[in-house]
Amino acid sequence: MRLEVVLQIKRVVVGVLAAGALSACGAEEDAAPVTVTQTQTQTSYVEAAPVAPAGPDASAPGAPAPTAAAESWTMPNLIGRNLQAAQDAIQELTDYKISFSTSTDLTGEGRAQMMDRNWQVCSSTPAPGEPLTVGTPVDFGVVRIDVESCP
Repeated sequence: MRLEVVLQIKRVVVGVLAAGALSACGAEEDAAPVTVTQTQTQTSYVEAAPVAPAGPDASAPGAPAPTAAAESWTMPNLIGRNLQAAQDAIQELTDYKISFSTSTDLTGEGRAQMMDRNWQVCSSTPAPGEPLTVGTPVDFGVVRIDVESCP
């Protein structure tokens, strides 16, 4: 729409300038005045409201939309694996719907697990066999591999 208006305005301006230039080129003083007419076209679009499907499967007006069932998995037993392998297993099981988990240093020293492959999983929340959903926080209790034993 804007492009059409701009092009029309350009045409009018060019016409007016051309008429002015020609009239300044030694025309007689009694020359008739030039009349320029400008036409502007405007296009507007209206977005249609969604149409409810017809037929026996259509829901009644005002009825709530059906919700998808929440996905659920069973927490696998990841005790004894390194932390990175445990995290990878959760992501693979849930098709990356759960891509974040936390880990806790079980020695009580509060150390951060910077290199996940250097830590062994001793416990998990939720426990193995318990339900696991997208909203379930996953935490692994860990100790250093080959240096410490699970409590």
